[in-house]
Amino acid sequence: MKDLTYRLPQRRELTTALPGPKSRELSARREAAVTAAVSPGLPGWVVDADGGVLLDADGNSFIDFASGIAVTSVGASNAKVAEAVAEAASHFTHTSFMVSPYESYVAVAEKLNEITPGDHAKKSVLLNSGAEAVENAVKIARSYTGKNAVLVFDNSYHGRTNLTMAMTAKNKPYKTGFGPLASEVYRAPMSYPLRDGLSGAEAAARSIRAIEQQVGAENLACLVIEPIQGEGGFIEPAAGFLPALSQWCTENNVVFVADEIQAGLCRTGSWFACDQEGVVPDLVTTAKGIAGGMPLSAVTGRSEIMDAPVVGGLGGTYGGNPVACAAAIAAISEMEEHDLAARALEIEAIIREVFEPLNGQDTVAEIRGRGAMVALELVDAEGHPNAALTAKVAAECKAQGILLLTCGMDGNVIRLLPPLVISEELLRDGLNVLVKSINANS
Repeated sequence: MKDLTYRLPQRRELTTALPGPKSRELSARREAAVTAAVSPGLPGWVVDADGGVLLDADGNSFIDFASGIAVTSVGASNAKVAEAVAEAASHFTHTSFMVSPYESYVAVAEKLNEITPGDHAKKSVLLNSGAEAVENAVKIARSYTGKNAVLVFDNSYHGRTNLTMAMTAKNKPYKTGFGPLASEVYRAPMSYPLRDGLSGAEAAARSIRAIEQQVGAENLACLVIEPIQGEGGFIEPAAGFLPALSQWCTENNVVFVADEIQAGLCRTGSWFACDQEGVVPDLVTTAKGIAGGMPLSAVTGRSEIMDAPVVGGLGGTYGGNPVACAAAIAAISEMEEHDLAARALEIEAIIREVFEPLNGQDTVAEIRGRGAMVALELVDAEGHPNAALTAKVAAECKAQGILLLTCGMDGNVIRLLPPLVISEELLRDGLNVLVKSINANS
């Protein structure tokens, strides 16, 4: 895998016990000033980042297998993104596109209309966060169809607003104590090949039967699905599942919404995870990797659907902020210039090579995912989800200078989301530590 140009040394290096003294001081300040409901996972406070490393206040250099939850795909301090942000901010930081427009908003919309699946006429609206994008996709679908019900799937994650909490499957920590939640949200079975053993066609038939029996197509505005689930466990549905659902939506005047917030923008080896099976959604939601770390999200879709809301019905004070738009243009340009979709596939090949000794290991039920979105599902001797082992392995990796995340409804999945610009040497170093920890605890 070709190395890129980096500003910081791309190596794992611990110079203090973790957390170091400066990080401990900062943690004390956090505990006094910040709500306990926000709890960082890294034992160091980041002061610099580049490529695949995070540098903390005490000089410790961590391997970043999280990318700010799939955000810093082009790196956390990509030079072109930083230059674009500085240039945009030097002119104006905000006007609100709804009040006084600017070209960069239109340029981002044009690019999204170009790269999202399908060659039909498209339009976009720019927003701030992934949850806001999902919520607006639902608003647009309801306006277009005149129907109210929303269909989501087992294990799904769509956000933390009131509506998207209702759409998210996992209770703790996302929903508990925050009700009552939005109504008219229904849930269908997700294709989960490891656990259900169904083909894509069989799983889709099961889901469609549940939708027709429990909701009714005549009531359903939209079906919202992550082509590869994120927080739910990096679950990749069986081949044929997504196309069958998309076809059913088309036949029943239901808007098919692909939540590509985590899987999109080259993460899985193509612009969007839907591209793998040629699925063309009616609406696509994007966020996370879209702007190199700046807050930006979007809904992109068929022009006739996007134009359904009344004039003034979509928007927001900060949606499509000019500095974030400049960052997005630069980030997408970097994805194109360095062919980060192809690089994601190279990352996957290395991950699977290093993980080869884990195949057949009793504690590893499955290695799954695509591109730089790969997961390990860990189980105990009886094959039951093993959250304790997962937490122990994650903690050991952090103690050795590797930041990685866990996920899954049962808390037994280790997920890998390295920056797409990570160096091969750094990637292999982190993966080898992870494999050794699993072997040592199995």
